Amino acid sequence: MWLKLRLYLVMAAMFAIVYGLVVFAANRIGISDLWIFYGILASFMMFIQYMLGPKMVEWSMGVKYVNEQEYPALHRMVAELARDARIPKPKIGIARIPIPNAFAFGRWAKDGRVCVTEGIMNLLNERELRAVLAHEVSHLKHRDVAVITMISVIPMIAWYLAWNSLFSGGRDRGNNILIGIAAFAVYFLTNLLVLYVSRIREYSADEGAVKLGNSPHQLASALYKLVYGSARIPKESLKQVEGMKAFFASDPSRASREIRELSQIDLDGSGTIDATELAALRTRPIKVNTADKLMEMLSTHPNMLKRIQRLSSLQGVSAY
Repeated sequence: MWLKLRLYLVMAAMFAIVYGLVVFAANRIGISDLWIFYGILASFMMFIQYMLGPKMVEWSMGVKYVNEQEYPALHRMVAELARDARIPKPKIGIARIPIPNAFAFGRWAKDGRVCVTEGIMNLLNERELRAVLAHEVSHLKHRDVAVITMISVIPMIAWYLAWNSLFSGGRDRGNNILIGIAAFAVYFLTNLLVLYVSRIREYSADEGAVKLGNSPHQLASALYKLVYGSARIPKESLKQVEGMKAFFASDPSRASREIRELSQIDLDGSGTIDATELAALRTRPIKVNTADKLMEMLSTHPNMLKRIQRLSSLQGVSAY
């Protein structure tokens, strides 16, 4: 409930900020309908991105959709999770990339797609894979693609306004510069808020995975393995998916740093996180340095150590 409240408060704040900026700019330069123009322009651009997005993801990730005969266990798990989440069964695909991960996307409920990479199939056991798939199904249930697309309009409006104000001519150059600087500041702030919302959605999807009947330690162990597996991938492979990492269950570009932090959780050095190790996090403080805290602010995903610690508090969460 607190996650949803934070999400709604941030979204309301973002719309209020950009509305105030555009009204301020319109009053300064004497154009009453400026906000309508930029709102329509930004909304049109986001609509195009929203409609073409699935094809862009499929192409960049090398997605091949598979049928039940090819991957019966995968189809069975996704079908059961979709049934429990009360959403239509999504299409299931395999992404031909070595990075161990999973992702979900789609325009609306009946357009949902859940994909796993080739790298994840041999890394996780069945319970861990089911927990990751439940995380992705929860993204579809929460309509996260639509949420992020909608709020991404806000920094885009600020960007258009800043660019037009700073680099356009005219007699009222002083006002234009003032508006441009203010718009760039709003663009930076609202981008940070979009990233914050994205991190909230990851926490919410983790909670959704538990509500779909998965033990928190199975998801924690799966996330730990994804970090470990991604840390072993060559940097060249990571660069190929840099623009799509927001879709992943974990951020592979941060894996080499996160694997060092996560060593304080895996007490027996087994390469997994069992129920006892996760339960110990409820009362044991964790150490996240200042640099990683700053990096988290600029990331679509929460710090993995903090994320796994939060999973330790989800034991006994009621189902949907």
